[in-house]
Amino acid sequence: MTGFILEANGLSVSFGGLRAVDDVSFAAERNRITAIIGPNGAGKSTLFNLISGALRPRTGRVVFDGQTCTGAAPHRMQALGLGRSFQITSLFPELTVAENLRLGAQVLEPIGRWFLPVHFNRAARERVDALLNYFGLASNAGELAGTLSHGDQRRLEIAMSNAAGPKLLLLDEPTQGMSHGDTAATAQLIKELGRRISVLLIEHDIDLVMAISDHVIVMAQGRKLAEGTPSSVRANPAVQAAYFGRA
Repeated sequence: MTGFILEANGLSVSFGGLRAVDDVSFAAERNRITAIIGPNGAGKSTLFNLISGALRPRTGRVVFDGQTCTGAAPHRMQALGLGRSFQITSLFPELTVAENLRLGAQVLEPIGRWFLPVHFNRAARERVDALLNYFGLASNAGELAGTLSHGDQRRLEIAMSNAAGPKLLLLDEPTQGMSHGDTAATAQLIKELGRRISVLLIEHDIDLVMAISDHVIVMAQGRKLAEGTPSSVRANPAVQAAYFGRA
């Protein structure tokens, strides 16, 4: 087993004449935070879709936790230990916070227990309790998800993506639309998560990325432009020209 939880080799996909992801290769280390940055349209979310199985690459290979799983369906990737949150919040607004989490944790139960009354689902209930406490949502457990503030909804979605106990968590712009205070709190939460599991992060807040990431990958026009430590990426002239708008 290598020191990498995820390896992407030569991933490409096209939509008509548009090469959305073009021969992208990178590796994400175990129990580290790897960030992917780049302008809008750089191909970041499409790359996530190729990794998570939502899209099948035209070329290339995905190796997750030592297993080649190129194009495997999203439920198969989840079973292997991949969790994901989305750029647009995906909750069940008419269910409570606890019920949203229980749906995510239900996979921890044997199939024969999935349709039994909730009090029989001990593993799922214990996981929900742990998530409510860890993510600071215990006081909101009985509230409808749709009534939460935007920041709390995003935190709930991150909690849901952790419900099945993933080895690697894909976070697609988790702080989008957040206030400054919520962004700072979420950054700290992601940093703490990175000590327990591997995190692959798409984020537009450059200061946040540079503060919490171990490794940064820069994309532009579907291709990988640069990668390295936060400090080396920030100092890269090609990155400054293409991303920060500096000559």
